[in-house]
Amino acid sequence: MARVTLSAQGAASPDTVWQRYADIHQWASWSPQIRAVHSVRRRLSPGMSGAIESVVGIRAAFVVEAVDHDRRTWTWRVRLARIQIRLHHEVKPQGRGSATSLTMHGPRLVLLAYAPLARLALHRLVQP
Repeated sequence: MARVTLSAQGAASPDTVWQRYADIHQWASWSPQIRAVHSVRRRLSPGMSGAIESVVGIRAAFVVEAVDHDRRTWTWRVRLARIQIRLHHEVKPQGRGSATSLTMHGPRLVLLAYAPLARLALHRLVQP
């Protein structure tokens, strides 16, 4: 298992960035690899589960492990077939905007392949 951490800074406020995470229906607006998120709940909460649908139609199952709305952090696991990765997200104030970080744990090759898409999504997430 490997660990990769990515981060981005932008002019969007921490509250705006957090709301983009907390409302799963907004994920496709800033994450170019996501077409849709399927879950019975709309707001991030511990234990929520569902599936992410990619722009090419592949579905990966997910389970949210932890959410701290006050600290603006959350952790989830995503699984596609036998591949599983764990992702931990944080949003913090940064100057007049915000900074976000993503720490991923999983198979090294999978993380390295996913990192460019994740980096692009993080940069889009923190833009106003």
